[in-house]
Amino acid sequence: MSMTQHSILQITLTGPSLISAILAIIISIQVLQPSLTCTLLALAPLPFIIYNDYENFLNLGPGGTPSTFLGYLKIAYLRLFALSDPYTPATFSEKIYPVTGYYQRAHTWLPERTGPRPKIAGIAPQRQLDQPGCAQMYKMLRTSLENLVVRHPNSFRVGTSCFEKKGLALFARDPINPTCRGEICHVHHSDRSMHMNLHPDDAKVVLEKGWGERHPLARGGWMKQYVPREFIMVYAPRDRTELDVVCRIIEAAGFWVSGEQFEVKAEKDSLLERDTGSYATEH
Repeated sequence: MSMTQHSILQITLTGPSLISAILAIIISIQVLQPSLTCTLLALAPLPFIIYNDYENFLNLGPGGTPSTFLGYLKIAYLRLFALSDPYTPATFSEKIYPVTGYYQRAHTWLPERTGPRPKIAGIAPQRQLDQPGCAQMYKMLRTSLENLVVRHPNSFRVGTSCFEKKGLALFARDPINPTCRGEICHVHHSDRSMHMNLHPDDAKVVLEKGWGERHPLARGGWMKQYVPREFIMVYAPRDRTELDVVCRIIEAAGFWVSGEQFEVKAEKDSLLERDTGSYATEH
């Protein structure tokens, strides 16, 4: 599964449109001042550029922002403040707790991801455009999160993502670090990628090993009203080996938000179906 994005500068005119444009230029030169004509010609592509950009926004699918033109304008404004480099770890001057990450600043817990990084687009929603994740791994990932809650009902719960307003999310019942209602992570049905909150130490390793990137608005300050500074996109797992790695990253995310250590097992069989009936997904 991949999403279509086109260049915002790509403007294709049909035959009649091209003739109309040429006639409009000739009439403008005859009627208007040359300087005004040049200004109008310079501004002429702007509606097409905005239209193409708006189409790209809609093609990313539903997410945390309404799929409307007003929603698009909000995202266009927030782009002015987006991170220019999503691969460099965030810096922290204030005290944080836990002091060190889940894996104690070790780099050996996470292997290098094979191949180049996938192409990522958008802010809200932010989605993976290529290198699609495996559908079977996506189902196993959902099942693994649901089974975690069955095993630790007093510590975790699943529900609709607070950040995305849709999609399956894992929450800590008693978070020690503030996120959106204690959200640890959520999965995207459209591209099978994830967003999660990670301790800065663990996020640094995830970024350096090529498994994800920072959210464009994860820069702290007043941007915290949208996402925490620790908010990371993790790329969709393409096979079982990558799913096992993603499960380890989720363990680290859960530690940062809940303060608890636990194991996320990549599983096919749902404990919910076995014990209480199938969990009804929203997709």
